[in-house]
Amino acid sequence: MYNFLPYAYFQNKFVPFAEATLSIATHALHYGTGAFGGLRGIPDPQEPAQILLFRLDRHCQRLSQSAKFLQYNLPPEKIKETIVDFVKKNQPSTSFYIRPFIFTSDLGIAPRLHNIEKSFAIYGLELGDYLSPEGVSCRISSWCRQEDASFPLRGKISGAYITSSLAKTEAVESGFDEAILMNSQGKVSEASGMNIFIVRNGRIITPGFEHDILEGITRDSVLTIAQDLGIPIQERAVDKSELLIADEVFLSGTAAKVVPVKRIENYHLPEYRPITEKLREKLTAITENREPHYRDWVFPISI
Repeated sequence: MYNFLPYAYFQNKFVPFAEATLSIATHALHYGTGAFGGLRGIPDPQEPAQILLFRLDRHCQRLSQSAKFLQYNLPPEKIKETIVDFVKKNQPSTSFYIRPFIFTSDLGIAPRLHNIEKSFAIYGLELGDYLSPEGVSCRISSWCRQEDASFPLRGKISGAYITSSLAKTEAVESGFDEAILMNSQGKVSEASGMNIFIVRNGRIITPGFEHDILEGITRDSVLTIAQDLGIPIQERAVDKSELLIADEVFLSGTAAKVVPVKRIENYHLPEYRPITEKLREKLTAITENREPHYRDWVFPISI
């Protein structure tokens, strides 16, 4: 069971979380015609009366862009303003996760995006480690990542996550923690809800956007940090066989942050992961506002 934050933003006002309910005839429930975001917040370790949100502007921009695929004009400034008010209303006292959500809220059965009501909602929950920081085991999924030709992968569209759900359940029910999806060309794409990186000979390698990945914000952060640390990076196609002989493999995402992979199928990866650990430590320091160079990535809110 999750510990949800007490208030949600629903139907243009703040209401108790339990009162933010929908009809079973809601359009998005049937057709996956929604878009969502996710961002983390923590109480400021140095300022108890302050909350820190990680890369708020970038998250608001991505959600606004995702809304365009649903023919919904929701400016990033409106999303940001509402999220700030949401945090002030809830006054969280521990690490938490915010889920802003856009969806077709009409009641009806015709799959469409035109001439239909859209709504914007936000809820949140307390969240510590989403995956074990000690490392996870992964299997190669039998399901493939969608192609941008048939699905708008530049948006975080809720309907896409049926594939993620199938892959995740397949992995867990066969004894693994997480799934790795290949694209339709047989190249590595991403995990069920995270981007993937490998390290070979001191170089970070990750699939590029042309391999049907989500434009991950944590992914972008990791690549920027690595570049600033002088670690070589390369965005290119990654083969399945490279996963199995990599010096390090790790996943990144808002909920997961940076998580090492310790096993893929029956191949055990090295326990010594210097680059993964360096990136994880740096990202933690940034989110706690201990890195002046990245201060513009952290948005403080007084509560």
